[in-house]
Amino acid sequence: MTSILKRPIQTLLFTILSIVSLYVPFSFADSFKFVAYGDMPYNIPADFARYERLIQTINTSNPEFVVFVGDTKSSSTPCSNEYNTIVKNYFNQFNQPLIYSVGDNEWTDCHTKKAGSYNPMERLNNLRQTFFNTKQSFGKKTLPLTRQADTQKEFSDYVENSYWINHDFLFVSLNISGTNNNLGVSKEGDVEYQERNLANLAWIKYCSEIAVKKNLSGIIFAYQADMFSVKKQAREKVNGYLDTVNAITSLAINFSKPILLMHGDSHRLIIDQPITYPSSRMVVENVLRLQLMGEDEVQAVEVTINSDLQSPFSFRPIIIPENHLKP
Repeated sequence: MTSILKRPIQTLLFTILSIVSLYVPFSFADSFKFVAYGDMPYNIPADFARYERLIQTINTSNPEFVVFVGDTKSSSTPCSNEYNTIVKNYFNQFNQPLIYSVGDNEWTDCHTKKAGSYNPMERLNNLRQTFFNTKQSFGKKTLPLTRQADTQKEFSDYVENSYWINHDFLFVSLNISGTNNNLGVSKEGDVEYQERNLANLAWIKYCSEIAVKKNLSGIIFAYQADMFSVKKQAREKVNGYLDTVNAITSLAINFSKPILLMHGDSHRLIIDQPITYPSSRMVVENVLRLQLMGEDEVQAVEVTINSDLQSPFSFRPIIIPENHLKP
């Protein structure tokens, strides 16, 4: 038998690669990871140190990008311009691109005395001017985003809604807020909800058409509100999430490829299948929901996507022991 050491170098390399392929699937190019988190820091200024520790940990894990799903503070923290500057500076401490989806504590709930008795619409407009005045993400390394305002001129106010494509997957950011999506808070709020609801539905439709046209492998939606906190809410017309749930349900059934819904709002880590078929209790199985921890839990979740798998999403909670709080 010819010794492996005496074979030509090409044959030797082929032999080594053949052996490796028995144990390691060659799917690295089709797999990538990002980190998602939200609803923090709530306890200010005590949580700043915990938040900085989380940012450092995420930077060390080196994801391709980071997604923040809203609520940069608690509802009882003043909605000041000064605090927004602090938030923006934190976003830019990430080594990789950070994409921000707006939460309700930044504007919807700012009318309360504890939050500073601001006008919610004025605060939303300020957020748009402060955080969404360019086509780039946050972070030391930025990512170009396609914004709804630049794509659909009839919705030119909605600079916060965006999309980007990474490794054959479409990522969509939406302004879907807690507090019933600003419906039922005030007459002015009801008008705002109706207009933003139309914009969000148009953005979901537009982005889903892109996914179909480009034959993408899946869609990830990032937004703030827990639309599934009440089981019957998708059947109630007074609910501010009815249209969105119905639109995503229709998309999931027709698109048939994997869809991930990422949000915060309820502050506990949940991974489940929240969408059911109309007039049925059967689950629409291609939709997963990742509800992120927050508030007392200053932690995050690393999401890995492997397009080689029929179920491409996997999750690893980033739990920092030093960030634990005790009763």
